[in-house]
Amino acid sequence: MKEDKLKGRKHELMIAVVEDYIKDASPITSGGVQKNHLNDVSTATLRNELSTLEAMGLLKQLHTSGGRVPTPLGFKYYVNHLLQGLTLNYDQLDGVKNLLDERTKSLSEIVYGIAKIINKAVKYPTVIYVNGYDKLVVESVKIIPLVGDSALALIQTSSGYLTNTLDAKASSKAYEDASSYLTRKFNGKTLGDMMKDMQSLENEMQEEIKGFKEVLDTLIEGVKKFVEENHLNIRQENAIDVLDESANADQTKKVMKLLGDQEELEKALEIESNDLSVSLVDDDEEYSGLAVIKAPLCIDGTPVASIGVFGPQRMDYKGIASALKIIMNELKGDSNET
Repeated sequence: MKEDKLKGRKHELMIAVVEDYIKDASPITSGGVQKNHLNDVSTATLRNELSTLEAMGLLKQLHTSGGRVPTPLGFKYYVNHLLQGLTLNYDQLDGVKNLLDERTKSLSEIVYGIAKIINKAVKYPTVIYVNGYDKLVVESVKIIPLVGDSALALIQTSSGYLTNTLDAKASSKAYEDASSYLTRKFNGKTLGDMMKDMQSLENEMQEEIKGFKEVLDTLIEGVKKFVEENHLNIRQENAIDVLDESANADQTKKVMKLLGDQEELEKALEIESNDLSVSLVDDDEEYSGLAVIKAPLCIDGTPVASIGVFGPQRMDYKGIASALKIIMNELKGDSNET
């Protein structure tokens, strides 16, 4: 079905019935549509319109004599229309600006703080998938000695800083020398390049680095963790209560199962564009009846993670899409965009 096929009353009808279904989960009937939306149109005409939408695959009838409900294709039509004219409500995300303005926070704290704020605003389970640290551009490296045989590495990037605790016994001068050496060698390079180049530099410059070789060795392992290990952070406070209101028991079980399936979560959070998108699982798949509203998280233009809100296909697309779009705008510095 091409989306431009719905014109005039059919489009108006489709948007209205999906919103009604999201609101109260009641099957769609011609009488309900007439009462709530088109009271100047006969029920016979509305029945024909609903039959046409069913024939187009946008609605389906649960029982021969019962009302209709939206299909995954119907939800997709509604969502595509919604995303084209999304109204943003900045009041719903109190604390986003403060979080992003706190440059003393590490990049990980900022990313996971965003997940917490989104989850609090929309209630549905929210997942952050961090998979872009290798693209971060290094500005400086500072290694600070801690109590005992350990130190804290602060890797300042163009998008914020990353921290890593090093288990290495060294003098204060060795930490200072390592900091200066690493900053000089890797300023302007990505974290991914830093990981690739560090080992070869270590082999080539044994004399230059002999005073802090142990520090360098442990830092290599720490950087590998950032670059090679993707991270999932799942926020699901109050999720069961919200799912109980918007999903049937089977869908709730599927959402909770999906949240425990790392491979499927990573697959679901793959970003194919630089904008907000919605994926709906078709009826013949394992997680049928579920949806994810997702967006890339780009800090200073660098994509570092993706964020997704998971739930049944019958969920608050407007509120969730608005919240995610606000986050995207704030990260870009476009807080006045609507």
